[in-house]
Amino acid sequence: MNLPAPRRIAYLSGTRADFGLMVSTLRAIAADPRLSLGLIVTGMHLSERFGMTVREIEAEGLPIDARVDVDVDTATGAAMAANIGHMLVGFVQALQAQRPDILVLLGDRGEMLAGALAAIHLGIPVVHLHGGERSGTVDEPVRHAISKLANLHLVATGAARDRLVRMGEDGDTVHVVGAPGLDGLIDLATLDRAGLCRSVGFDPGHPLALLVYHPVLHEADEASDQVSGLVEAALACGLQVLALMPNSDAGSDVVRETLKQARRDGRIALQTHLKRPAFVSWMAAADVMLGNSSSGIIEAASFGTPVVNVGSRQNLRERNVNVTDVPAHAGEVRAALKAALQHGRYPRSNLYGDGRSGGRIVELLATTDWSSHRLAKCNAY
Repeated sequence: MNLPAPRRIAYLSGTRADFGLMVSTLRAIAADPRLSLGLIVTGMHLSERFGMTVREIEAEGLPIDARVDVDVDTATGAAMAANIGHMLVGFVQALQAQRPDILVLLGDRGEMLAGALAAIHLGIPVVHLHGGERSGTVDEPVRHAISKLANLHLVATGAARDRLVRMGEDGDTVHVVGAPGLDGLIDLATLDRAGLCRSVGFDPGHPLALLVYHPVLHEADEASDQVSGLVEAALACGLQVLALMPNSDAGSDVVRETLKQARRDGRIALQTHLKRPAFVSWMAAADVMLGNSSSGIIEAASFGTPVVNVGSRQNLRERNVNVTDVPAHAGEVRAALKAALQHGRYPRSNLYGDGRSGGRIVELLATTDWSSHRLAKCNAY
């Protein structure tokens, strides 16, 4: 009996963040005999400045079918827009060479938009994860644009599903699978507080903050003042701060330089990149998470870690009870940090899923009927 050839799945990855969220699911795809996996790698993964994180993909033993270089050193809105064009050309070439049966994309960054545009013109079905969510800033319209180009939607929550249906997506193409970044998350936190603190010269008996702050495109001119306010507030609360360097978006250079200046205070330690187990361990060990990362919104609740979410970047995203939202003003951030430290940890409960997304995703990738009507998209209303 001849078995059907495995479906060829391409996953596009541009940052440490999306790869970390997907690595458990990518392992499951690679292990399923019905599927064959290849990665297209681009963006910050290929930059020494951002940790050359393609090495982590290589260390996982996952196959890389193509590498598409772009300029991630010029941190302006114009460079971000131009990179979409450069990546589009590179992705067309990669997809034509590999001819995958499905392209999988996650989230809302420009590389995912370029991938969706390339695939739809080549007749390759697009599967989009984490669509239907709200977050304000440029991320939200880019995310919705990817959703309108996608053929199958694997969303994290029921509210995200409802939103996509209201946007005109066929309800039969929208499946609630949960957030893949929660899969295996608890088991990843293998490093204890004492060891983490020892690695950066902190005192484990004093309160700890994990700071992750990325610039917002339309507020790039304010980025330095914003991150300075966060650092000022954290130090005023007596916190030791482990700060992760920002992504490559417009405004990131001034955030980077501001954090380097703040490092002169011995209570602040900087990391260009943390491997996923180390990052998750810090999230679990910290007394509070501070900044505007989606990891604070989606993942931190699984550890009950209080989160002070600052500014507009995650505006209107669904919240767990551990999240407090404040504007990027030092006084209000300081008050929120004090309240978070006084409250302490929250119950471990997470509206974004049950940690079993990967199996659902694999099954849908393996069994979805890609007949022509699914590829001929039109609004359902």
